[in-house]
Amino acid sequence: MGTIVLSRVHDHEPHEGRSYLVERLWPRGVRRDDLEMDGWVKDVAPSSELRKWFGHDPERWEEFRRRYFAELDDRPEAWRPLVDAARSGTLTLLYSSRDREHNNAVALRDYLDARLADG
Repeated sequence: MGTIVLSRVHDHEPHEGRSYLVERLWPRGVRRDDLEMDGWVKDVAPSSELRKWFGHDPERWEEFRRRYFAELDDRPEAWRPLVDAARSGTLTLLYSSRDREHNNAVALRDYLDARLADG
């Protein structure tokens, strides 16, 4: 089983494994040709409504995770390819948030780790 790592798109250095952008919107200030990745999985990102509600407010973090996990539970077709990629090696989730502790990629990594542990 591989490892799931996180990388901010503005700091991303390509390395072994597969890399996927896990944002609904394309990151500001990043040219599409400049970001080396294997894919952009918009459907695994939180809904626009949830993203706007959260607003990267750390006080809403636990509730954001709960709501986001519920959305992911309803869309297994969005995250299953990421679990498959993680099983075959290193998987990098690319995100754009400045907050490195409270963002959808952090929550998604935790969600995917739990799915990997379930087998």
